Amino acid sequence: MEKLDKKDIKVILEALLLASETPLTIKKANAIFDSELGLKMIENCLMEIQLEWKDRGLDLVRTSLGWRFQTKEKYSDYIQRLHPERPTKHSRALLETLAIIAYRQPVTRADIEAVRGVSVSSQIVRNLEEKGWIESVGRKDVLGRPLLYATTKSFLADLGLQSLKELPVIPQNEGLNKEGSGPVNLI
Repeated sequence: MEKLDKKDIKVILEALLLASETPLTIKKANAIFDSELGLKMIENCLMEIQLEWKDRGLDLVRTSLGWRFQTKEKYSDYIQRLHPERPTKHSRALLETLAIIAYRQPVTRADIEAVRGVSVSSQIVRNLEEKGWIESVGRKDVLGRPLLYATTKSFLADLGLQSLKELPVIPQNEGLNKEGSGPVNLI
């Protein structure tokens, strides 16, 4: 492979990011460059690209799945006019189930039902799995060995988060914590 200067590397990285259907990991980018650059060089170039694009219509963001370009939030009204479809509405039960899994993972259906106070529909769990937001991560070592559910990296990426630590803290009176008072970080 020919010797590339930093400017060429950044231009190639931009092309890869724009052409990729999924977020680009540093390891994948390094492999594309035949591992000649090193992970640190790739990361430094990505951070420089991120700064260079700060005054443009796109942001280069790091997600739990890798790096990707996404439109800036402040232009969402214009983008909505381009694509006037209505966003999918999710039921309260689905959102409550997802929140319980996100904040208390890994959890069983019985754990979710104990927090919600009602049974969890198989359809809700199936919908969350089909969206790629949750997955079974094993079985609990109790009678019946129920499945344990946790959120996925896709869930984090769809929310624009890198880790569960970035989820907002939920105050006790909003339902997921039964002990103490005031805000409690549930992760």
